[in-house]
Amino acid sequence: MSIKKSGIITLCGRPNVGKSTLTNALVGEKVAIVTNKPQTTRNRISAILNRGECQFVFVDTPGLHRARTRLGDYMVNVVKESVADVDAVMLLVEPIPNIGDPEAELIARIKTLGCPSVLVINKVDTLEHKEKLLEVIQTYTQAHDFTAVVPISAKNGEGVEELLGVLEGFLPEGPQLFPEDMVSDQPERQMMAEILREKLLLCLDKEIPHGTAVEITKFSERDDEVIEVDATIYCEKNSHKGIIIGKGGAMLKKISSLARRDMERFMGTKVFLQTWVKVKENWRDNVNLIRNFGYRDE
Repeated sequence: MSIKKSGIITLCGRPNVGKSTLTNALVGEKVAIVTNKPQTTRNRISAILNRGECQFVFVDTPGLHRARTRLGDYMVNVVKESVADVDAVMLLVEPIPNIGDPEAELIARIKTLGCPSVLVINKVDTLEHKEKLLEVIQTYTQAHDFTAVVPISAKNGEGVEELLGVLEGFLPEGPQLFPEDMVSDQPERQMMAEILREKLLLCLDKEIPHGTAVEITKFSERDDEVIEVDATIYCEKNSHKGIIIGKGGAMLKKISSLARRDMERFMGTKVFLQTWVKVKENWRDNVNLIRNFGYRDE
């Protein structure tokens, strides 16, 4: 079936509200890394869904937070640029009848766009009393005249089908923007780095993961179809390096093993992964290093 409608839909919200979980739920594949730690997503990720005659391009952005480093500045700019020049925007919020500063800032930005906007209330499965939902809807609809309001649970898929139905109505007529077999516009190298970074976030204490970056220094396919991946994990302190490696290399082994499993699932073939850990002090404030690690402004 040929694509007759296609469009770009941005997903925005405060850190840790479930944007990456929803992106993955919408496209039915894991294209964005998911952890319970804020500021997990650093790059703008486009996830692609072909459904019937429609192609949806979902732009998952880093959460809007107060920047404390050059990397933080970059992440905030990505959000601001991602809610410009799109066909629709989703504001993802938690089921709390109170508008925080990040939401207020995003609503102000949405008002200037003039494109359809959907209030998506996530984590409704955590509500004991459903009438609480009406309070949340009332609070937000007083702040902005949203085109639609859809309560969902990205975690268990509740409401995701209804959300897609609503979003389909906003897609303009037009050709497909990406090839049919693509689920993400992220290069495979970048996806390998993101998978490894997700495991760092899952396995390590709060502070250390945000001071880490991953560079894929080798990505090649052997004759036996095994993909060889060499990855360097950069951290900011020697003490962090020791924690990442762990006693007798146990932590690094655990992180690498979890990452390799997901890489193989993503690539659909065997992966031979080698990882190293290096110290690069204050890399988050070094523009050149930020660019080297794949965080670009375009």
